[in-house]
Amino acid sequence: MKPDELAQSIITALQAMDAQVGTAESLTGGLIAAHLTSIPGASPVVRGGVVAYSIEVKDRVLGVSSDLLTQVGAVDARVAEEMALGARALLNADYVLATTGSAGPDPAPGGALPAIEPGEVFIAVSGPDSCVVERVQLTGSRGQIRDDAVLWALTLLEGIVTRDALNKA
Repeated sequence: MKPDELAQSIITALQAMDAQVGTAESLTGGLIAAHLTSIPGASPVVRGGVVAYSIEVKDRVLGVSSDLLTQVGAVDARVAEEMALGARALLNADYVLATTGSAGPDPAPGGALPAIEPGEVFIAVSGPDSCVVERVQLTGSRGQIRDDAVLWALTLLEGIVTRDALNKA
């Protein structure tokens, strides 16, 4: 599916559940929120989003542990999870989709670890019952990595909310 088709499916499933979604985006810089809000009728189900591009915003706004950020840097599964959980509480949303990663062209700082190569991406979805985190390795230009991360993230969210909507029906 294309990103806008995924966004439509997500909005439809959320409407059926009377549920709401938010985003916490680093690598994708608001692209996911843009796709979700491009769908007519999204207003009642999209709570908002945080573009947490800097470590300070991840820490101060989303509540990601500063110790964790110092130890592993911003590109890590635990950071994605804490971003999603923090945004879920901040936005009072049923679901939050979070992204963090390195789009390049240069490696990203890795905290106390080696630098993160471009294309390493972590996507987290925090929902009512759990938080799922996936790691994906993408290739291509900076723009391609970001676009592919949006597609992966929307696909993950669409699968979770569609499953939950079917379970509620």
